[in-house]
Amino acid sequence: MINTATIANGCFWCTEAIFQQLKGVKNVTPGFSGGTRKNPTSDQVYSGVSGHAESIQIEFDPEIISFETILDVFWHTHNPTTLNQQGYDKGKQYRSAIFYHDEGQRKIAENSMHEFEKEGLYSDPIVTEIVAFKNFYPAENYHQNFYKNNPNQPYCKFIIEPKLEKFWGRYNKIIETH
Repeated sequence: MINTATIANGCFWCTEAIFQQLKGVKNVTPGFSGGTRKNPTSDQVYSGVSGHAESIQIEFDPEIISFETILDVFWHTHNPTTLNQQGYDKGKQYRSAIFYHDEGQRKIAENSMHEFEKEGLYSDPIVTEIVAFKNFYPAENYHQNFYKNNPNQPYCKFIIEPKLEKFWGRYNKIIETH
């Protein structure tokens, strides 16, 4: 059985590259979620008219990786205290969000957030939205597998690779390869 998780935590090029490496993750699709416009283009999302966030949809085998572990990676690979911003990326499309697919995921997400708050990594309050999943629209083809297809592109070298190095240090036991 394959489960689905939908999250937003900044640039989907970065998050796709991280979650693709986890054991038990079968597929990661960059796209848009949480807005009102059907089938938005990237330009519509970036202009703010769609209400969507850059998101990834993760298909995973719960026998190999739990939703709790996916959320642990989520919390530790972005700053959930910056409203509508991750690093240099600014705007509502870069908000932090967990789009839960059922009540079980909602409860796990809320518990996970409380546990993360207890770690005390940030002095500012967490602004991550935990909201019901309504829609997901895959991004254009050039966004899919961006890091794998463009490892020497400057954004990949200077933004994604440092995030991956931090990720590898913390999660080396649950990644496939790097």
